[in-house]
Amino acid sequence: MTTQHTTGHTTGQTTGISGAEIRLEEVVKRYPGQKTAAVESLSLTIPAGEIVMFVGPSGCGKTTSLKMINRLIEPTSGTILIDGEDVRKSSADELRRKIGYVIQGGSLFPHMTVAKNIAIVPKMLGWDASRVKGRVDDLLDLVGLDPSRYRDRYPRELSGGQQQRVGVARGLAADPPVILMDEPFGAVDPITRQRLQDELLSIQRELRKTIVCVTHDIDEAIKLGDRIVILREGGHIAQYDTPEVVLASPADDFVSDFVGSGSTLKQLSLARVNEVDLRETVTARIGEPTADAVQRAEAAGERSVIVLDDRDRPRGWPWLRQLKGDRIVEPTEDLVTVDERSTLNDALDTMLTSSHGAAVVTGDRDRYIGIVTFDTVTDHMRLLEDRAVEERAHEQAAGERA
Repeated sequence: MTTQHTTGHTTGQTTGISGAEIRLEEVVKRYPGQKTAAVESLSLTIPAGEIVMFVGPSGCGKTTSLKMINRLIEPTSGTILIDGEDVRKSSADELRRKIGYVIQGGSLFPHMTVAKNIAIVPKMLGWDASRVKGRVDDLLDLVGLDPSRYRDRYPRELSGGQQQRVGVARGLAADPPVILMDEPFGAVDPITRQRLQDELLSIQRELRKTIVCVTHDIDEAIKLGDRIVILREGGHIAQYDTPEVVLASPADDFVSDFVGSGSTLKQLSLARVNEVDLRETVTARIGEPTADAVQRAEAAGERSVIVLDDRDRPRGWPWLRQLKGDRIVEPTEDLVTVDERSTLNDALDTMLTSSHGAAVVTGDRDRYIGIVTFDTVTDHMRLLEDRAVEERAHEQAAGERA
């Protein structure tokens, strides 16, 4: 018997959603010569405009399931519908032009510039040159890369994180309703990985695509997913629900073991930066008189300023003693920020690399919002932990009375 797994959880308002619902109905994949199916009778509904994370042990069929959505792997049987339309009604090539696809490392063509890599699908769709150029610049800006600096570079001239950003931009190029991501951030260092995750959350907040993402990392699934699909061998769904429900009420021992014994700590990591009070601090604009910025900071009792560009994006956080010259210049150090939808654990990690005991918080298009302090985060997490202890005590008391 096959059960379709859905939940009633939704994320925010439904207005502005540009994604499409995906339904998998009794989807099977069998390979010749294998006794058991790689994926057997997989049925689930992925709501429009949400991020759904596929996670599970090696060999559980998560990547196979993902690739069947855009027919990189053809299902043996069953039906896959995108916005109510059977994916088999289009040719495989036509289907893939309507679905963004992002894989580990960005998979950029090394002989093409960044702009040409991003422009591949729009050009296939017959877009005119001016529309393609505008789209490329918009997308580079969206993923946090200055078009004037990066448009004409080649992949070899980019860092791993920058290549992955370009890969995301290419996946979004033709404005598809569905984006498939296969271990997209698996090949980068932890700090870059956090920043790419934050970038994805920021992009999704603006675009509201339907994103299906495969990961082996349960912490990444918890951070990014509106819902999580935990698969066991054969593509069988062990649990499909929101991160909160998966952590608080694992469906069985398999899910409990997969999530790990630190599930209480993981529940604390569900708390987001935008749930705590942010503090304002003194900011300065690139190009403004240095003396003015110093005067404002000293009047406010601050020993540093956050330097913003002309689009309110933080570029540095220098101490007053580091400000030289008549005008504020763009700092040379790479400022690590956190998105407002980042977890509090991410914020704490970022603070460990900062000499300010705080982290700069950004929102849409990396615009500055405020700062979050170490004390604010630890106080909030302590409050959440106290609440969890109280809830467990109430549950235990209720159990004893029963």
